[in-house]
Amino acid sequence: MVTLTYRDVDGFEACHISRFLDSARKWMARRGHTLHYVWVAELQKRGALHYHVLIWLPKGLTLPKPDKQSWWPHGMTKIEWARNAVGYMVKYLSKMDSGGLFPRGCRLSGRGGLPKEGRAICRWLNYAGWLKRLAGVNTPIKRIKGVGLVNIESGEVLPSPWHVFFSKGKVLAIQMFAYAGGIDHKGPYSMLGDAHA
Repeated sequence: MVTLTYRDVDGFEACHISRFLDSARKWMARRGHTLHYVWVAELQKRGALHYHVLIWLPKGLTLPKPDKQSWWPHGMTKIEWARNAVGYMVKYLSKMDSGGLFPRGCRLSGRGGLPKEGRAICRWLNYAGWLKRLAGVNTPIKRIKGVGLVNIESGEVLPSPWHVFFSKGKVLAIQMFAYAGGIDHKGPYSMLGDAHA
């Protein structure tokens, strides 16, 4: 687990985490491996942002200190071996309601290094419930500006059945229509076939 901490409270830029991950990805590639990772952002009590990044390393490989490699020139870094990786991430995710304000443009979490199938499953899990009933795990859905959600294979535009609006300081949603039918899917692992069901 790598912790990336900003020296300055207002030192955040949205591209910093991507640049760090790109440097680590290139370092792993030079050694013949893919970078597999998940990360979460957290606010410190002093108001500075820092990231907790879990990186899965092959046995015998140790990541160099990112601040010493100039992968994180924005402050300090700390590397620890995580014995309970999922527990660490849940701990930091549970702190998200700390009441602090994350900087504008800050993503709260990310992941990478998944194979094509894993990316498809993650994408499907993030779909709204109504869209999951219309699209299978391998259905290529893309948001196109000015159009909305589109099935790239068929060209079908998939408007949301929900109308979201603001009223008296509240966010309200009304279901305007319902899609008839839908697919009979087995969930995100249906792509693995009946042998794995």
